[in-house]
Amino acid sequence: MNLYSLLADLVVVVHLAYVLFVLLALPVILFGGWRGWEWVRNRAFRLMHLAMITIVVVEALLSITCPLTTLEDYLRGQAGQQVVQGSFIGRLAHDLLFFDVPQQFFTPIYCLFGALVVGTLFLVPIRWTKNTEPHSQHLASSTD
Repeated sequence: MNLYSLLADLVVVVHLAYVLFVLLALPVILFGGWRGWEWVRNRAFRLMHLAMITIVVVEALLSITCPLTTLEDYLRGQAGQQVVQGSFIGRLAHDLLFFDVPQQFFTPIYCLFGALVVGTLFLVPIRWTKNTEPHSQHLASSTD
């Protein structure tokens, strides 16, 4: 395995981590909001999640190939490989990410998912200020 092949596999793993963060953060935010977990209201976490799905939606609407996909293809070419080649981890991550359907199939799915993420901003609002009081003290003082 040469350096380009290793870097291509690394790009695929980073790409998979990106996708998993975008996908899994949504149910975690909804569940955490229901359970009262304050960390799911964290401004940096929520804005990062919103920005990441916004990038995906914009790429889909403008028919832009993901830069991570482009980088992986370049690195595979430099390694003398096709995209389907690579290490076990690289192939596994790649197979989890890419499906054999037209790109237009995913555009409405990305848009709907992006709308769901925006909806969580209303269902589980972002905490814009830093709460310095412990949660239990805040509840006790609000009932006095």
